[in-house]
Amino acid sequence: MNTLANSPHALVVEDDAALSEVVCTFLGDEGYACVPAFSGTEALLAAERAAEKNRPFDLVILDLMLPGVPGEELIGRLRAAGVAAPVIVTSAKSAVTDRVALLRLGASDYLVKPFDLDELLARVEVQLRGRGREERAGVVARFGRWELDSAARTFAVDGAPLRLTRTEFDILAAMMAEPGRVFTKRALFELVAGEEALTEERTIATHVSNLRAKLRASGTDAYLQTVWGIGFKLETTSSQ
Repeated sequence: MNTLANSPHALVVEDDAALSEVVCTFLGDEGYACVPAFSGTEALLAAERAAEKNRPFDLVILDLMLPGVPGEELIGRLRAAGVAAPVIVTSAKSAVTDRVALLRLGASDYLVKPFDLDELLARVEVQLRGRGREERAGVVARFGRWELDSAARTFAVDGAPLRLTRTEFDILAAMMAEPGRVFTKRALFELVAGEEALTEERTIATHVSNLRAKLRASGTDAYLQTVWGIGFKLETTSSQ
């Protein structure tokens, strides 16, 4: 479990005190620092206090049926106040039109009540992984003759652009962030984004093989080294 200072900071907006306590306790046991709010007005005040302390929320879990400021309005007011954290809406409304409307208002995900706590945790983890990638956006990573721009989603060898799939790009971004580290297939599987991340773990080896094929013409395919029985790592030689 993370220490409180390093824990992801979650605002749990739920007027049902019993449910709020269950969610906060569960996420607290998983290493999250939760702040409960029982109305829309209280949630806005909590967001303001967090901003004043320079400790903005990393995540908002939001019920819709709230006293004071309803959840639908609260999303817009939080965004207007500069809260950029992912918002996971929890509601008994299950119609597709309701979910689409909330996503268009600025929600990041939608979970229908009653929900399983393990599913909530999985969705929280997905949102925070995505958040971490966004915060790293704009950083240009370099390794040997490679250059990767996270914001523009471009990759080049010696300045020449090389077209990659989304998963190929995410694999290289993860590995270039920690050159020399040995990544297991499982670690890469958990780091890559998008629909392909839902496929079986063994496809990571296929993506790495495809990357090597694309890099072969530049002579930098050997940067991607196999650590037999474990996974992959990045390493250069003097000739590369």
